[in-house]
Amino acid sequence: MTTPAAIRIDNLVKEYASPGPGEPPKLALKGVSFDVPQGGIFGLLGPNGAGKSTLINILAGLVRKTGGSAEIWGFDIGDNPRNAKRSIGIVPQEIVFDPFFTPFEVLENQAGFYGIPKAERRSEELLKAVHLWDKRDAYARTLSGGMKRRLLIAKAMVHSPPVLVLDEPTAGVDVELRRQLWELVTELNDQGVTVVLTTHYLEEAEQLCDRIAIINHGELIADKPTRDLVGMAREKIVSVTVDKDLGGPIMEEAFTRAEVIEPRRLEITYDRDKASAGQVLAIVQSHGYAIEDVTTREADLEDVFVQLTGAG
Repeated sequence: MTTPAAIRIDNLVKEYASPGPGEPPKLALKGVSFDVPQGGIFGLLGPNGAGKSTLINILAGLVRKTGGSAEIWGFDIGDNPRNAKRSIGIVPQEIVFDPFFTPFEVLENQAGFYGIPKAERRSEELLKAVHLWDKRDAYARTLSGGMKRRLLIAKAMVHSPPVLVLDEPTAGVDVELRRQLWELVTELNDQGVTVVLTTHYLEEAEQLCDRIAIINHGELIADKPTRDLVGMAREKIVSVTVDKDLGGPIMEEAFTRAEVIEPRRLEITYDRDKASAGQVLAIVQSHGYAIEDVTTREADLEDVFVQLTGAG
């Protein structure tokens, strides 16, 4: 038996009314379909305006879909919205909570909204998990930006949802805070929480996510395991240092681009479907140069993202 998906999205459509007379309605989602497997970290990527936030807001119950269906933990968001909402925790991009409550009160109030009896609330456990127990009685407005981010994650987890969605959680935060947030998210994932992540930091997605879907102009253009997605990049870069000054770039049919970086260093971009690194070096040698040093750069997720979305 296959494990049911944590989130199942089938032909999801969202149409907004025409912005003005004579203008067509805006299609934010154009029949998007994909599954988020249970237990992993799933990346949802796309340029600004691609439809990611619309999709997350539909799952959160903040935006009404125009067509198609979405299920969270087996509960249809239209037929069973109460259980669907209880199955998901959303960490929004914006920092949203009452600044005059303490972190402990923020979590207690949120638990109350979900109807969780006082005896079953996890406020202390969650504040310790996000390393905020020592700040439990401070006003939320006095917390640093990083502490507020961690409090939002705790707030999203008060009802113990099996699925956690993080919408651009590291936008505008420093490198150290980003590392702390990902350690926290990885810990939650290790405990069995399915994590869905949107981010503009493609290196982050490549390191963290087991599987990635890419949306562009409201359409799904990729949905693959991260390793397979990175493998889609056809171009590879090799930097070659030679024994004498280069007379100019060496251009061959197999090369996409060749550029003299330093008098004796040539950077060649080639299509790995048309040539191998060995053939590239042989071509350089055939032009009368002896090779003294070689470095290569493998394609990464950013290369694939640019290739698929046409962004750049």
